[in-house]
Amino acid sequence: MSDNSVDAYIRDVQKLQEFIALAGLDLSPGQVTYACLQDFIIYLNKIGLGDRSQARIISGIRAFYRFLILEDLVTDDPTELIEGPKLKRKIPDVLSFEEIETMLQLVDLSEETGHRNRAILETLYACGLRVSELVNLKLSNYYPDIEYIKVLGKNNKERIVPISAEAIKHNNYYINNYRSKLNIQAGYEDYMFLNRRGKGLTRVMIFTIIKDLAEQAGIKKKVSPHTFRHSFATHLVEGGADLRAVQDMLGHESILTTEIYTHLDQSYLRDTILKFHPRNTPQQ
Repeated sequence: MSDNSVDAYIRDVQKLQEFIALAGLDLSPGQVTYACLQDFIIYLNKIGLGDRSQARIISGIRAFYRFLILEDLVTDDPTELIEGPKLKRKIPDVLSFEEIETMLQLVDLSEETGHRNRAILETLYACGLRVSELVNLKLSNYYPDIEYIKVLGKNNKERIVPISAEAIKHNNYYINNYRSKLNIQAGYEDYMFLNRRGKGLTRVMIFTIIKDLAEQAGIKKKVSPHTFRHSFATHLVEGGADLRAVQDMLGHESILTTEIYTHLDQSYLRDTILKFHPRNTPQQ
């Protein structure tokens, strides 16, 4: 798994470890009981964690015990009967095409990093990348001649994603006129997007760039790099793109994850029902 996923799972187990210590208990993983885990969930509620955070932690603990059983380190799984909070399917914030255009136009190209930032936003919107995929994008996986990039996604799965001519134009300008003049540090020679010191960008830096531009544009929505990914998918679905193709481009394991984008375009669903439902078909 990715480093971010590994870190998240470790934090989940550490939360359980902290609870056991606070309770004054001295338990090995094999001694943790169903009752102990129920008390742990009550503790998560008391410290004010939301439903999604609780569900994330419970999922991590379940994965931990699956690992212990596979490795023959425990014989019983105390998480089998544990139920997480029921989560409503959250429909993400999406930017309109006009809002994205406004943010793109607000990038100050006279600044030293302006063309890089424009290329970053164009690539996020053109390809629907996760922020981790963007910061780890390699020059050797950028194929402007055939208008594709190769992306290393979750669980190190590779996928091929088309990239627009507009994004290619801004990427090429950044590569030829900015990146080529940097003093690139050892180990970062193949990273596409670099900071002023010739090293890779952090996820936080991408968040900051986008947040600042959203504020300048007067956008009141909660905007992050993932908002560009949601907008990419939503605009494709609204334009009539096949859901399987969108799934492939986003790198989703399950079509169910991609289906959330069909809920965002209510007018499309209404038109589909009016057009194809037999009750709405004119009688001869």
